Amino acid sequence: MADFDPADADLSLASLFTGWALADELQRRLAAAGFADARFADGVIFQHLMASPVTISTLAERLEVSQQAASKSVADLEKRGYLTRVPDPADARARLVTLTARGEAVIAAAREQRAVLEAELREALGADRVESARLLLVDVLNHLNATPALRSRRVRPPN
Repeated sequence: MADFDPADADLSLASLFTGWALADELQRRLAAAGFADARFADGVIFQHLMASPVTISTLAERLEVSQQAASKSVADLEKRGYLTRVPDPADARARLVTLTARGEAVIAAAREQRAVLEAELREALGADRVESARLLLVDVLNHLNATPALRSRRVRPPN
């Protein structure tokens, strides 16, 4: 089998593979910062808890999955210490899913490490080039009408 030259990649593959490489590097850095059990997909759940706690049914609706699937994801994140369930003050029968201090810490660490990584790229590749690449990708998001999901924190993996 012939080697694949990344220079031959079209824009969609180049951006996909770059995103994967950046995500892998972020995961390595989070592991070094004490979050070895954090997964890239955890952010899909975390984004829905940033503003306020939500019920499992609300989370399932936002994720476009069954309540059983949402419950399974929440249980896994609870086991790893990132989420907890607390009584809903508005409904004694319901429980709210909320970030723990560890959940908030991994989000803060990810933000910090993304900023550090971007600064390293700006230093290594040139600030103008990195900024041009970032703006091009934002323009692609706008062109594909993907920004509403980003703005409302309803990002999900592709179908």
